[in-house]
Formats: sequence, C-alpha cells, structure tokens
Amino acid sequence: MANSPAYDPSSSRFTRLSGVETGTVRPARTRTFLKISFIATLLLLCLAARVGGQSAPKITAVAPATGKVNDSVTLTGENLGKESVSAVFLSDDKDDYKATMMEQANGKIVLKVPEVKSGGYNISIQEGDKILILPVRFTVQS
Repeated sequence: MANSPAYDPSSSRFTRLSGVETGTVRPARTRTFLKISFIATLLLLCLAARVGGQSAPKITAVAPATGKVNDSVTLTGENLGKESVSAVFLSDDKDDYKATMMEQANGKIVLKVPEVKSGGYNISIQEGDKILILPVRFTVQS
C-alpha cells in the first residue's frame, strides 16, 4: 500500500503543525492545564472574598419547627448578626416572603411568621445582595 497523506509523516499536512519536527506538540495537555488553571483561579477568587472576613451565616436550629402566622420563631446559629444578615424569608418554590425580625444577635434571630398560606417553607437569609435558600424547613399551620 502506498503512503497516503493521512499516514505519511513527510506530507506537507504534518509539517504545517508547529513542533511536529521536534516532537513537542502537546495540545491536549496544554488545554487540560489551561482548564485546570482557569478553574483554580476562579476558586481562589471566590474564596478570597471570605479571607479575613467572617464566615457565612449558618442556621443550626429552628424552634419551634412549626407555627402559625404571627407566631415568634427563634433561629439559632452562627454569624447571624446585623453585619451578616439583613433579612430573613420563608421561601417556597415560587416566592420569598419577608419575615419581620424582632430580635437579632450573632447567635440568634427571633422572627415573626409572615402572612403566608399553610405548608412547608425553607428558611432563607439575605446576605448583602444575595438571598441564600437554606436546607432548613419550617411548617406554617392553619
């Protein structure tokens, strides 16, 4: 079988790729390295906002876990002070309902259940301009 350009390393097709003559072509490795470098840079930038600052707000307990509209509910956790949390919401899959905060300290928030229909809601907190929907549930009763 005669050498075709697809298999002939001396073909002009192969000599147009820089580095073929010296065996230094590694485009797959280079792309992989660049992707990893890019991802690492993004992670560092995301984490840099937290360096030197305090940790993200965290809710560890809700008491009581069920209640009626206008009942008081106590959220306990970490970094819940006014410098971290600007608002608390009850969230369903469509809307966020702002609760009135009656008391706020670094370790706890006491809120008033807003006017919502009965059912299950996630507790959400506003940190800066972001609303963080937490995996903490509260049930509103009729």
